Amino acid sequence: MKSRRSGLFSVLLLVLLAFSGCATLQEVQNALVNIKRLQFKLEGVVPGTLAGIDLARVHDPLRFSLTDGLKLTQAFANRSLPLKFTLNVAAKNPNDGTGGQPKSTATLSALAWTLKIDSQETISGDINSPIVIPGTGETTTIPLQMSLDLYSFFHERGYKDVLNLALAIAGQNGSTARLTLAATPTVTVSGMNIKYPGQINIVDKEFSNP
Repeated sequence: MKSRRSGLFSVLLLVLLAFSGCATLQEVQNALVNIKRLQFKLEGVVPGTLAGIDLARVHDPLRFSLTDGLKLTQAFANRSLPLKFTLNVAAKNPNDGTGGQPKSTATLSALAWTLKIDSQETISGDINSPIVIPGTGETTTIPLQMSLDLYSFFHERGYKDVLNLALAIAGQNGSTARLTLAATPTVTVSGMNIKYPGQINIVDKEFSNP
């Protein structure tokens, strides 16, 4: 996998050299090193809402009030269970000037993503505006607003399982364990936009990088 990625970045280097204009060879090489070393990880979930019901105080289906329970069963019967939550992605730029590489700040100009729940693709999106990731080795949190209809993707599992899924993701004790973000970063370095030639899978257990 690493050799394939090295080959892809070698091709990118040739393309960038052809169109870089005023950029020097060293600037282009530094830009490629920068994006190759960027790291991403799912940092956590901010509890959200399901069919308009606040999940921040709920960790078990039995904890819903009678009113909320009736509202949820009615929503499921109407074939709609809209789930909204915030997914925090941690980005780390280790280009802090150590290890023989120059210290450099990266600007994440795009992060085209597709959200996978239990390995099933659901919605897609991108960041709303560029995000600066300082070359300090510290993490920068990128909040992504998620809004999807769980019924559309998981209704065949039945009401109880879909409700448990919503709570596991965006309830009081929700986590990112069942989530994967398939993403394609585009980074602006030294005035150049560099788009990674393929997706990376961002998960919760460890940092991943292009």
